Amino acid sequence: LGLQFGQEFIVAIEKNEIEHKHDCEVSCETYYCAPKTSNNDNNWDSSIQKNGTSFINYSFGATPPEDFFEEFGFPLDLIKVTQDKPLFSTEEAANVIRIAKAEGVEHNEYRSGKYQLGGDWLTNLPKTREWFNIKLKTTLFPLMKYLFPEIVSSPSVLRAHSVSLLKYNTSHPRTDVHVDNGILAMTLAMTPQNEYVGGGTFFEHMGVDNVLAMDVGHGTFRPGSVRHGGHKVTDGIRYILGAFLLIEDRVEHVRRLKNRGSEIRRKGNLERAAKHFEWALAINPKCTTCLKDWAEILLTQKKYDEAEVKIREVLTLLEEKDSDALFSLGVILSEAGKDEASIDAYTRSVKLNAEDAELCYNLGIKLGAKGDKKGEMAMYHKATTLDPKLGGAWLNWGTALAEGGNFNDAEVMFLKAMECTEVAAKAMLNLGHVYQNKAERLAAQGNLMAAKDMATKAGDLLDSGKGMLDAMLASGSCGDDDRRYAAQFGPLRLQCYRIMGSIYAGMKDFVSSEIQFRRATERFPNIKGAWEMLARILEVQGKTGEALIARNQLNKI
Repeated sequence: LGLQFGQEFIVAIEKNEIEHKHDCEVSCETYYCAPKTSNNDNNWDSSIQKNGTSFINYSFGATPPEDFFEEFGFPLDLIKVTQDKPLFSTEEAANVIRIAKAEGVEHNEYRSGKYQLGGDWLTNLPKTREWFNIKLKTTLFPLMKYLFPEIVSSPSVLRAHSVSLLKYNTSHPRTDVHVDNGILAMTLAMTPQNEYVGGGTFFEHMGVDNVLAMDVGHGTFRPGSVRHGGHKVTDGIRYILGAFLLIEDRVEHVRRLKNRGSEIRRKGNLERAAKHFEWALAINPKCTTCLKDWAEILLTQKKYDEAEVKIREVLTLLEEKDSDALFSLGVILSEAGKDEASIDAYTRSVKLNAEDAELCYNLGIKLGAKGDKKGEMAMYHKATTLDPKLGGAWLNWGTALAEGGNFNDAEVMFLKAMECTEVAAKAMLNLGHVYQNKAERLAAQGNLMAAKDMATKAGDLLDSGKGMLDAMLASGSCGDDDRRYAAQFGPLRLQCYRIMGSIYAGMKDFVSSEIQFRRATERFPNIKGAWEMLARILEVQGKTGEALIARNQLNKI
């Protein structure tokens, strides 16, 4: 491959080796590393069966792990779950959680993928880490050698990194579907099953409802590159300990090339990033995450046909069981103008992973564009149930309801959207429009006082929303959709002045009516309609001279 790709590839491979050596050395500063002269300290072999712990093996899916794929033979029964006697007792696990709580684990949170997780890294929990290091020495490293002899020559070559104690509850219920950043990974259950509802690990190729539940003290061990997620906890608290492992004498060239390519892509150098994905695929042509990352670059470059080819290759390799790939295919097809095929891809993705709020949101948009309002709103309902902070879904749901004449429910959705910072300004404009419609209906029913109050609220919301949009425009932080909303402000605000002026006229308060129409001409002096309204109310009051001036101004526009 060095001859094929040249010096740049060779430099990248050498960098992988340097980084791998550094990461392994750093690991030993924090986590247990078995001395190479120790004769492996502990051996885990089939005699463990005498102690009552056994294992059940599950399929890794259609493709082997991304690194060292040639070492893993078929069948790929590489997901190992303990059965019968646990690796540690309920009391031992409870003591670990007590120690972690004393170290503040309950009060920390961080973002992982699309979800906010509770918990902390063991680098920040030194007392908890002491327990884990003992387990690495006595149990976990020998166990990994026993379970994965294809790639682990000795417990002394194993290195722990990215170890965390995670807390799941109703406010931090789950993870998204992802792959782990290590050749090997483990998940240890730290909480008895009777203390929470839901939870457990699922693997996407098995189906989202096929959850591998583990009681306290049990573990799941696997290569890291299988797509999986934490199932939603609906009640109680569940703690798990997750760890990724390196192997000192094996450099993960595929993972490191892919990760570096992703980092380079984030910095904007798309061509150089694509080279890294190409190199990784030359080592392992079945690296599905490499193909997906390359497809996203091609999508950014608007090379839709090439991007589609890459994503369809992923789906072929994974037997169509990758919700992210189907989602990406939906985006690519949508950008290419293939709306029907896009909807099909989104729909298949939802069937695989109906717990993805962003996916449900995007499918709702496509169904709305197709005219399927019922399906559109069902997707927004699901999206906001999964992620109540997904402002775009609240906003679109309210818009769909308002377009159908259901202003009462639309009001609720826009109020929810106003709680979400990224769409608050747009929600204010939409809610102002809803209040305008309500004001007109109240006025038509003769309830002028209520109509006036509603129209006043509409005007205040429109002004507040416009102020926020102006600030975003000034800072350069707004997109095309924000600019479109900003452009709608003028017609909406002018309509609000018309409604308020008409309400005051209906109340025979012509002075207040004139004030509203004068404000309209002051804010929108180049709009003929503003001067027409002012001229009419002046004529009603017999102010013919002023009315003539207003009409002369109108004719100049």
